[in-house]
Amino acid sequence: MIPKRAVGALLTTVFALALLFGFKTPEAPSLAASTSPDTAVVGQPSTPTTAPNSGATSGPATATASPVPTATAGSITTGSTAATYVDGTVAGPVVSTRFGDVQVKVTISGGVVSDVAALQIPSGDGNSRRISRVVEPILRDEALTAQTAQIDLVSGATYTSRGYEKSLQAALDKATA
Repeated sequence: MIPKRAVGALLTTVFALALLFGFKTPEAPSLAASTSPDTAVVGQPSTPTTAPNSGATSGPATATASPVPTATAGSITTGSTAATYVDGTVAGPVVSTRFGDVQVKVTISGGVVSDVAALQIPSGDGNSRRISRVVEPILRDEALTAQTAQIDLVSGATYTSRGYEKSLQAALDKATA
């Protein structure tokens, strides 16, 4: 005869295994649901964050600022570099990456980058399409904010980010007066 304790242990083990094998992992969470690019972008936040001054001692107030480009009469200044862009639309070269080709088109208006559009972005499989859908707007916003090709890479899309950056740099080089 089997002891009651062994039967209980056996039933518990069978139940635990049934739960384990029946567990379905969710697909990777979509970054598109997030409205803050800070969750996916590696580097400094895109907007300064400051703790409220409420008098409570919840920790020191912090502020993070990144160089913000300023436009002056058709020239872009970030830090110590300045570039003057000629108005028009310029397509960068196709940059081949491990997961697919990347190509961007830059629109210059009033000497500043007014739009960046991806002409080609990796979409060879479902995962690449999903990642590209999420990171393309983030990279676009980074480029428009920076007004240069020196943009933050997106975690989880390093190859796409680097290809985007190379194509963007070449397009901006063509548009430089």
